[in-house]
Parts: sequence; structure tokens; C-alpha cells
Amino acid sequence: MLHQKRFTASLFLIAFFCLCNAAAALAAELRYTLAMPEPHTHYFKVAADLSGINKKYVDFTMPVWAPGSYLVREFAKNVDGFEATDQAGKSLRAEKIDKNTWRVYSNKSKAVHVAYNVYAFEVSVRTSFLDASHGYVNGTSVFMYPEGFEKTAGTLVVQPYQGWDKVSTGLKSNGKFTFTFPNYDILADSPLEIGNHPVYEFTTNGVKHEVAMYGEGNFDPKRLVADMQKVTEEAGKVIGELPVDRYVFIVHNLNRGGGGLEHLNSTTLETSRWTYGTEAGYNGFLGLVAHEYFHLWNVKRLRPLPLGPFNYNEENYTDLLWVSEGFTSYYANMIVRRAGFTTPQQYLDRVAASISNVENTPGNKVQSASESSYDAWIKYYRQTENSNNAEISYYSKGDVLGLLLNMEILKSTKGEKSLDDVMRYMYNRYYKQLKRGFTQAEFKQGVEKMTGHNMDAFFRDYVDGIKMPDYNTYFDAAGLKLVNEKAGSNLPGWGASTASSDGKLLVRSVKRGSSAWEGGLNVNDEIIAINGYRVDANELTRVLGEQKVGDKLDVLVNRDGKIATLQVPLLKDESIRYHFEQVENPTDLQKKIYNTWLAVENS
Repeated sequence: MLHQKRFTASLFLIAFFCLCNAAAALAAELRYTLAMPEPHTHYFKVAADLSGINKKYVDFTMPVWAPGSYLVREFAKNVDGFEATDQAGKSLRAEKIDKNTWRVYSNKSKAVHVAYNVYAFEVSVRTSFLDASHGYVNGTSVFMYPEGFEKTAGTLVVQPYQGWDKVSTGLKSNGKFTFTFPNYDILADSPLEIGNHPVYEFTTNGVKHEVAMYGEGNFDPKRLVADMQKVTEEAGKVIGELPVDRYVFIVHNLNRGGGGLEHLNSTTLETSRWTYGTEAGYNGFLGLVAHEYFHLWNVKRLRPLPLGPFNYNEENYTDLLWVSEGFTSYYANMIVRRAGFTTPQQYLDRVAASISNVENTPGNKVQSASESSYDAWIKYYRQTENSNNAEISYYSKGDVLGLLLNMEILKSTKGEKSLDDVMRYMYNRYYKQLKRGFTQAEFKQGVEKMTGHNMDAFFRDYVDGIKMPDYNTYFDAAGLKLVNEKAGSNLPGWGASTASSDGKLLVRSVKRGSSAWEGGLNVNDEIIAINGYRVDANELTRVLGEQKVGDKLDVLVNRDGKIATLQVPLLKDESIRYHFEQVENPTDLQKKIYNTWLAVENS
């Protein structure tokens, strides 16, 4: 036990040093300069000027991950040419002290200037990219932060390549190509699109929205902007407020691509440039818009406790991505439906397909939704040929759990409340009132507040457990039942996906518990013949179509240069294909819940 006087003195000293450090950070000034004089080399030139310091050294750290994408990406791997000088331009000693930190010895200087290059040639919404046509910056992959000065406000000066005249970003402008930020979190969370892209605008609930469109595509700007406005309007109705004064969509139209990444008042979307030409492709893009836009509330403000303030140096674990991402997937489809872009039947078909997908994934019987969330850092972004056998996506499982919770709330309240009410309650309680994240126990309490009853079994069995729900006990509330179209069939399954490569038929994955699994087929096996006859992809389909449950196939394979014959027993295909049917003579309450859930009044 510490002596009381010593303990008090220690506390005083700690408080004193904390105040001194806080004052130093407050007095400091931070300025970044971003240049790209040779975009064809894919190098950004970054400079950071930190003044008003009083330290022997300053550590400049490059984050290892991008918030919203739960994988350590080691952004420091793209840095080279790090240099440091004082305000007079005199070189300062700098050394790398770990994988992503450079220590600069200030030599009693009140200011340090660091400069470094970042190679940016990875096409994704999570990284940065630069070529002769445009530049895209995702903050954590480009901007180092001086440790101890994360809360320091600063300025970013962008020096676009000659002839480029636009910079689109959620950062506040302070003159042409000059932007301000209140702290590093905001700088890191505000991507930049740099080039000559067109920018379209619309207003939702008095808030200006900008759409920066890089790349050509088969979209009609007028129609697309009008439809994006409808999506944002419907999304805003869920929580009831828009917590920003401006919002920026950055859209990358590429030869191939898909996905998005949310930010505090902006998002980056990546899509195929020809996706807008079909109803499915167009509505799919609107679904992507809805998903990333709904993150404006869910995860960027209403967030799990570990997801902010961010630790940029290591993983930030949470068991709630099934809510943050899975519910956002649920709302993306729901918002597109409420906006009138899909019919009630199209929405139900999508729901049935989502449930079928989850139940047909063997990993759903291995990994729970909360475990999937927690293990995102080591599993979801590191998919292997066995991932489907051992994992379930927190996106797809969370989507289904959101559906079931919505039905439970509608049923418990006779259609008066829904999952929307849970989201509003949680947003107001934890983001606005308590100004902090929430735990899974607190989320469960929020659900119970709406249902009016204990939800222990639901969370035990379906969130933390792997039990299959009795879906029809939920959907009966809306006068619907899920029907498995394959329930009466007795066809054999195969369970191995294959692909042709250089004239060889190769096994790419084997489904747990399937015929191929039980018969010993391995990934990378070359299938040469079945029952003594040479097969290719077409022949394999024909042969399998002629078999019945209980048959055995002699499969000749080449495995790592050795020829072997495997006897594969054909087991019953246990896969599911659901669709919805209405119950006979639905009650008035069932009709009410159906109409409320599917926004029939909006049709």
C-alpha cells in the first residue's frame, strides 16, 4: 500500500504532466501538404509540419488499418523516403523504432517538418490509389499522425496534378484546395477524390449532398441523382434526423468492382461501370448507396463501445459487427423497398434467398454471429477455400437476425413498434445522451425495451449460439410461411465446386458433409475421369445428373502429380431453397403487420 502523502504527491505530478501535455498539444499547430507531381508513378508526396512543440522527440505513426474494414493492412509497407528537418531546413535525426513509427529528434527545435512518399496503387475503397486519371486518398493509408497530437486541429493543403481542378471530400474547405480538420480522427475519416470528375448535387432535409463520379458508366445522371435522393430521404426517416450539414458520395466506376466504405459525413462506393444498365444492377447499386448511407447513423455514431476512439496501431475487437454491418445490410434492402424501387414480392424473394444462403453455409453450424464479429480481423478478410465450412458472414447472419428481431418486435407490439424503434432508442440513448458506444448487453436491453419481454433465449441460441431458428414462428406474425422447395426431393448432391484451368478440371472447394467431402476429394485435385470415362465440366454435370442417392462413383484424380482413385458415395442433397407463401385466411393483425413491415402503403 502506498503512503498517503506519497500517493497524493504522485497524483499531483501525474495531473501536472497531463496538463502540460494537454497544453502543449493545444498550442501546437499541424499542417499537411499532399502533392502528386508524377501521378503515373503512383506516388503521393506527403509533408507534415508540426510547430509549437516542446519535446525531445516526436513519433510519427502510420496506422495499420482503415476503420470500417477490420483487417491489419500494414499501410507502412507503402512508405519510403522518410526525411525530417527543422524550421530552418536543417536535417534532424530520424529513426524507425517499430514497423510503423518513425521517431524524429527535434534537437530543441520548436517545429519539425517531415516528408515521405506513399506508393498508392491498390484499387479498393479501403486503400489509396493514384494514376494519370485521378487520385484517391483514404486517410489512414496516407497520413501519419504525430503521437500525442491526435487531438490537434490542423490544415490540409492539396496540390493536385497540373490540369486537375477538383477535390471532393467531407473536410471543411478553407480556400481552394485547402481544408481544415479539428483532429486526426476527422482527417483520417475524410477520403479525397482528386481529378476532373463531374459533381452532381441534391438536397435532403435541407442538407446538401454531393456525388463525385469518377469514371464513365451507363448511368443517367438526372435519374440517378433523383433516385439517390429518394434513398437518402427514406434512410433519414429511420432515425429521424440527419446529423451532418453536408454529405459527399465518392463513386468509382470501374471495369470490375463492388463495395463501399463508410465515413463520418461521406462514403466511397465502388461499382462496375456498366452496372446501371439492368434493373437488378441498378437496384443493386441503390442498395449499396443505402447500405453505406445508413452507416451515417449505425456504426459512425451509434457504435459498439470498442469502435471509438480508435486505436490505429492494432485490432479493435467487438462482438457486435452483426449489428453494425448485418443490420445495415438489413436496412439497405428495407430502404430500397420503402423507397419503392422493389415490389413487396421482390423484397420477400430477397429475404428468402438471404435465409437460404445462411442455412446453406456449413459454417453457420460452426461459428456464431458474435464469434464471427469478433474474429473478423483474422477470418472474414482472409478467406480460404475452407471458409464456408468454418465461418458465417456477420453481414448475412446479422441481416437475418435483424429480420427476426423486427418480426418479434412487430408481433409483441401488435404492429405498433419495429426494429426502427430500437435503432432510434439506441441512437438517442448512447450516441446523443451518453455520448459513448454500447455493449451487447445494452443492445439486448434496448430490444427488450421494445418487445416488453425477456430475450435471453434469442441471444443465447441465435447470437451467441448456432441453433437454427424456427423461422415460421416469426414470419407467421405477418401471415407468411417459409417453404423449402427441396423438402420433398431425394436427389443426390455433389458438394465440390470446380473450375477449368489449362484444360484441367480442378476442385476449388469441398462442402463440409457433402458427397465429395465424405469421398475424400481435396481442393486442387484434378478430376480426370469418373467410372472409367474422361470428363470435363459439361460431362461432370451430365454424369451427376444421371445418378441417384446411394450410388458410388469411382473418381480418378491427379493429386500433386500422383494418380489415385476415390470412391465417392452420393448422399442426399440437403441444401435449402426457400420461398414465401401466404397463410390461408390471414387475420387483420397479420395483414397489419405485413403492410407495416413491407411498406405496402408506399407501393
